[in-house]
Parts: sequence; C-alpha cells; structure tokens
Amino acid sequence: MPDLPWLVYAMLLAPLGLVLVAAVYKLLQVRAAREWPSAPGKVVISNSALRDVSVLDSERENGRKLEQRNFANIVYEYSVSGEQLRNNRVSIGEDRGNFQVEETLAKYPVGAVVTVHYNPLNPHEAVLERDLPQGLWGCLGIGTAIAVAVVFGGAIGLKRISEFVGAHLANPRMSVPVVALLAFGLVAALFALVLRRQSALAKTWPVVPGVIKLSGLDEFRAAPDENGRRGAAMYERKVSFAYRFNDIAYTSVHAGFSSNSPTTSPWVLRLWGMDFQDGAGVKVFVNPANPSEATLDPRVKFGWMLWVIALGLWAGPTGSRRRGS
Repeated sequence: MPDLPWLVYAMLLAPLGLVLVAAVYKLLQVRAAREWPSAPGKVVISNSALRDVSVLDSERENGRKLEQRNFANIVYEYSVSGEQLRNNRVSIGEDRGNFQVEETLAKYPVGAVVTVHYNPLNPHEAVLERDLPQGLWGCLGIGTAIAVAVVFGGAIGLKRISEFVGAHLANPRMSVPVVALLAFGLVAALFALVLRRQSALAKTWPVVPGVIKLSGLDEFRAAPDENGRRGAAMYERKVSFAYRFNDIAYTSVHAGFSSNSPTTSPWVLRLWGMDFQDGAGVKVFVNPANPSEATLDPRVKFGWMLWVIALGLWAGPTGSRRRGS
C-alpha cells in the first residue's frame, strides 16, 4: 500500500460515508413507518407541479441555490379520529424531482382509492409507500465497489504508473505531475465522448412544441475569495421552456449565464444560445425514458474545446519525454 496521508483516504471515502449515513437514516425511517397504522384514502389531485429545490453550488456565498424541478403532485385525503386530513407525500424515499413523474401520475390518478400509512404521534405525517427506495442497496453496493477501487486500486496503480513514466523521463521526479496531466487529459477526452454520445441520442428523441419562459435575473453573492473577502454581486439570467409530453406539463431550463452586470450584451446571449423572446414557440426534444429531461438543441456546441484541452494536456508530457529521450 502506498504511503499516502490519511487525509487523502478520508477525502476519497467521505462521499461513500455520507451515502451510508443517509441509507441508515432512511432504513430507520422505513422501520418506523412499518409500525404506523393505516387508513383508507382517496386521491383528489394528480398533476405535475414545478417546485424549487435547494442544490449545492460552490460558486455562491451561501453554497446553495434554488433549482426548479418537475414533480408528481399527488394529493390525497384521509381521516384519523374523525379529522379530515390531506397530504402529498408518496414515498419514504426523498423525491428530488425530475424522476418518474409520468409513472407516479399514472399509478395515482384522481379518484384512486389508496391506503394511507400515518404517524400515530402526528397524523399529518403520512405516506402511501413505506418500502425502501427502489435500488437503494444496489446503489450502495456499486458505490462501495467504486470507492474501494478508487482508493486502493487507484492508489496502487498510481504508484506503479508513476514509476513506469519516471523511467522514461529525463527527470524522474516529474513523474507525478506528468501522470496528473495525462489523467486530466483522459478525463477531458472521456467527457467529450460522453457529450457526443448524449448528443447523438438526443437527436433521436421525439419532438414536441414548447414555449419559452424567461425567468429574469437572480441576484446573488459570489463565494468569498482565498483571503476571505466577500464575493462580488452577481446576476444570473436563465431561459426556461414549458412543454407537454403524453399530456403532462413539464418545465426545463435551456441555458443560464452569470455575470457581474445586470445587463448582458446581445452577442453574449447569442453565444450562449439565450437570444429568445418570452412566449416564443420552440421545438423541444424530449427523452421518452424520462420526459423531465429535454433540450432545445441536441447539438454539442463547445465539445471541440474539450478535445483541445485534452490534446494540450497530453502535449506537455509528450514533449517532456522527447526532450528526455
């Protein structure tokens, strides 16, 4: 095993640790819900809804931002001790949006009779499904395998690769930065290939009509700099669009652009594909496997830049090897 600082291993294993903690917490919730009593209920609202979801954003002062996502809005009524109650939570699993909207709406149409499981200590807390989130253990298994491979296989492999590369360099001490450049170049190339594959698939998606919705400007503070000084005031402009697929309404974001000025020149908007008018009709390419995923332009405009970056990163190590040979 390479002699690496414990902090390196801790950083590599931290994401897996967070997932395990979340899984244990969810398992405890499921066990508690299995003891809850149940009552008959009825679905009174079943439609799609657009909600704000808080997501991580390291570029902002508070480290978070709001992102609009599509949800299946299932509202059901039930009665506990003569009190008529309403709830809209379907499952114990956390619904982060943009996932199985169409399937959930089809499963719980208006008028459907359902079994409501409620917390006897707080009857307002209830769910329709109290099983573990589908695929949880599979995700944990895959995540564990990847973490082990990255920590141990990657560390051991890095040492051997560095030794091999160092043997072909004029200065063997440069083997680690050379390997790092090669690895970053490989990552950039893989991103380029993935984007190209996604673009090819998106071009085959069904096309439906849509309407542009301009969300206006969002003012926020950038993250503090390295010296702890407060970040500058920033403005984010977004262009979103609304569409319907299989008679269900969805909204998606086409593009976003952040700057330190509330006004943006027309040529910048054109460069980022944001030169739309509110209410304009557009063609929307919709992923039939997950209709919450859609795009106005399936082409990859700046994919070539990733190849340039990859070639630039690879050129340095190649030049070093030639000078040392």
